[in-house]
Amino acid sequence: MAVPPASRSRVTSRAAGSGSSRAKAPAKNPMVAPEALAPAPIVLVTGGEDLLAERAVAAVVAAARKGDPEARLEQVDAAGYEPGGLRMATAPSLFGGMAVVLVSGVEAASDALVADVTAYLADPEPDTSLVLRHSGGPRAKGLLEAARAAGAPEAACLPITKDEEKVDFAGAEMRRLKAKTSPAALRALVDAVGSDLRELAAACSQLAQDAGPDVGVIGPELVEQYFGGRVEVTGFRVADAAVAGRAEEALRLLRHALATGADPVPLVAAVALKLRSLAKVSAVAGAGRSPEIAKELGMAPWQVDRARRELVGWGPQGLAAAIVATAEADTMVKGGGRDPVYAVERLVLTVAGARGR
Repeated sequence: MAVPPASRSRVTSRAAGSGSSRAKAPAKNPMVAPEALAPAPIVLVTGGEDLLAERAVAAVVAAARKGDPEARLEQVDAAGYEPGGLRMATAPSLFGGMAVVLVSGVEAASDALVADVTAYLADPEPDTSLVLRHSGGPRAKGLLEAARAAGAPEAACLPITKDEEKVDFAGAEMRRLKAKTSPAALRALVDAVGSDLRELAAACSQLAQDAGPDVGVIGPELVEQYFGGRVEVTGFRVADAAVAGRAEEALRLLRHALATGADPVPLVAAVALKLRSLAKVSAVAGAGRSPEIAKELGMAPWQVDRARRELVGWGPQGLAAAIVATAEADTMVKGGGRDPVYAVERLVLTVAGARGR
């Protein structure tokens, strides 16, 4: 698959800095989903989520080989780069054909690599797609900006850390695998294996393959059957249950967390963080739209929306009692008491019982 001549000329003229006013017009830097990335003279794959980055690179290679089954993949390690290595990697093959050249670890690029790639931007090889993989950090940022100015398409592979985003990711994975899944099942799947995106993707693949087309809509029961023993209980899940007034569930989750090695200190910290969010939002309840409140409180809009939902059933006295109990438990688990486990258990029951007051 050859890089279209028009694409090459756009990259060349903009990077070379022609004296015409048209050449100086800022180029468009299209942002592309990782799975939709395709060959271009220069391609950027940025961000710290390796799974998404690997998919982006695989998409470029697959698209290249769709047009040219013999397209080759050359790899360059930025950390161990030596001057002239890029020209050797991008040099046309004696047998012709398309090439994808992947430069990994651009965030650790040497001055030699930055210089060579900058020069390459002005005169890219035809039938070659140079993929720059930069996982984050200040190093070589100027090189990225030069590539963006040259119109390089970019896949931003940012880490997915929020549970809501992981649920969305799991849903997209199951749709890609042509499996129907209920919202409750996706939530259960994230609770079970959601700490690592690669592991979550593998779990989606396993679930979709093993369930098969005869299952219909995959529900939480099947997720529990496959992954129930792997649920990772965190302080935030304990805090969620306690704030919701579900004392038995909060205590069960807490004891499971403690049994699997969780420390009482971060468990108490999770409850404290949850209550602080409720208190902050409670103080401005009904004062405006979530984005405005979020800006005032230094929170994200989704955090404000969630706190508003969780505040249902909470009164000022109950919230104050829960905050006082959290402060006492924090002192006890940090050496002020004899039994940190008892302190955090009492905290969970106190917070759950304070709802409705």
